[in-house]
Amino acid sequence: MDDSNKGSMFSRAFVLTILCSVATASQALLTNPVREVAVKPWTAKVSSKKVRSYVTKDIKLPDPIPEEGQLAALEIMQTGRLYRYNVAKAEDSAVSKCEMEIAAYTGHKYCVGLNSCGSALMLLLKTTGLKPGDKVISNAFTFGAVPSAIEHAGGKAVYVESTMDMVIDLEDLEKKLNDNPDCTHVLISHMRGKVADMQGVKDLCDKHGATLLEDCAHSLGVRYKDHHSGHMGVACAISSQSYKVINSGEGGFLLTDDPDIAAKTAVYAGAYESLSSKHVTVPNKEGFKDYPVTIPNYSLRMSNLAASVIRPQIKTLDRRIAKYNARYGRLQKVLERRAGDHLTIPKLTPEVSVMVHDSMQFNLNKKFTPEMIEQFLKECNDHGLPVELFGHRSNARNFVNWGFAPADCPLPKTAAMLERACDVRMPLMWEDKDFDDMADVIVESLEKVLHDAGML
Repeated sequence: MDDSNKGSMFSRAFVLTILCSVATASQALLTNPVREVAVKPWTAKVSSKKVRSYVTKDIKLPDPIPEEGQLAALEIMQTGRLYRYNVAKAEDSAVSKCEMEIAAYTGHKYCVGLNSCGSALMLLLKTTGLKPGDKVISNAFTFGAVPSAIEHAGGKAVYVESTMDMVIDLEDLEKKLNDNPDCTHVLISHMRGKVADMQGVKDLCDKHGATLLEDCAHSLGVRYKDHHSGHMGVACAISSQSYKVINSGEGGFLLTDDPDIAAKTAVYAGAYESLSSKHVTVPNKEGFKDYPVTIPNYSLRMSNLAASVIRPQIKTLDRRIAKYNARYGRLQKVLERRAGDHLTIPKLTPEVSVMVHDSMQFNLNKKFTPEMIEQFLKECNDHGLPVELFGHRSNARNFVNWGFAPADCPLPKTAAMLERACDVRMPLMWEDKDFDDMADVIVESLEKVLHDAGML
C-alpha cells in the first residue's frame, strides 16, 4: 500500500472517530437534564401523583446522517468536487444519482435538486408561466415559506380557508376561484403531510383553467389513491430541510412529468451554456430550446455534499415511516382514551392510503379559553415538552404574521382552527418510552388547567 492510500485511510478513520465522539456528545447536550418537578397535589379525581411526568429529550432532535452518508460526504470533501457539474459524466454526480433515486421513489419522470424547498416552490410558479402581479390561490394554513415563494415569484397570494382537519376547504376554494376569474395558479400546501381531497381540488382547477401545483415539503412518503403525493398537479416540490424525513440541513427538489417545466427549472437553477448535459432526470438537449440564453441563472443548485447525505436516507424511508406511524398510532389511542373529552385529532382524507406521522396535531375543544390555552402550553413547556400553538402571535404558520403578503379578506374558519390547534414533533431518535412521557405530560397538563379552572 503506498503512502497516499495509508494517509487516506488514516484521515478517514480519524474523521470517523471524531464524528462518533461528536455524535455522542451532541446526544448528551441535546437532552434536557433529568429532573422531577414537584407540584402541589390536587384532588385524587385528577391524579394521585404528587410528582408530575417530565419529558427529558430534545424535541428538536433531527434524524442523524447514516454512516454511509458521512463516508460519502467525506470522500467528496477529499476530492473537492462539491459542485454538481464538476464531473466527467452526468452519472458521476452525487446530485444526479440523488435525483434519479428521488424520482424513482415518487414516480416522477423529471427531477431537479435545489438549494431549498423554498426555491423549488418559487420555480414551480416561474416555470408554469406566472407573470408579475398574477394571483396565486393557496392555503391560509401553511408555513410562511409558501406565501414568501409566491411573493418571490412576483405573484399575489389569495388565501383559502382551512378545515378543522387542517386541509384546504373545497367550498371556499370554489368561492375564491369564482371571485378571482383572473387567477392563473393554485398552489396547494400539504401541511404536516395532511393531503386534502385532491381529486376535488383538481376538478375545480380544471373547471376554472388554473394551473395546479403541490407543495409536498411535508408529504414525502404520503400516498393519495395509492400514488405518491404530488401527482395531481403538474409539478410539486419536496424538502430535505433538517426537520423533514430526509435531512441535508437545507435542500429541495422540483418534480414533474412535464419536460418543459423540468428544462426551465434546470436553467433557472444554474444549468447555463451546455450544462444540461450534466443532468440525467431532465429532457434531452432539444427540450432546452433557447432557454440557456433567455432564462436567467438564479444559482439555486443543490451541492454534491447535500446529495451525498440524502442518498442513504432514501433507502430507509419506508422503514422509518413505518416506525413513525406505529408510534403515532399508539400515542393517538392514548390521547383519545385519556383526553378525548378535551381534544380532537384531525382525521385523514379517506383517499390517503399511506400517511407519514412524524408529528402530532390536536385541537383543544371550545371550553378552553385563550388564557387556559396559554396555561396549557406553559404547563407542557415547564415539564420538558414544547407544544406549539399554530395560532400563536409569533408562529410563522399563522397568516396574521405574513405582513409581506397579507390576506385581503377575513378568514374566520382558519382563525378559529389556528387558535386551538396544537403541534408537537415526534422525533425518530426518541425511544418508545419517551412517547409515554409525552402522553403523560399532555394529559396531566390538560388536567391541571381544567382543575385550576374548576372544571375537573
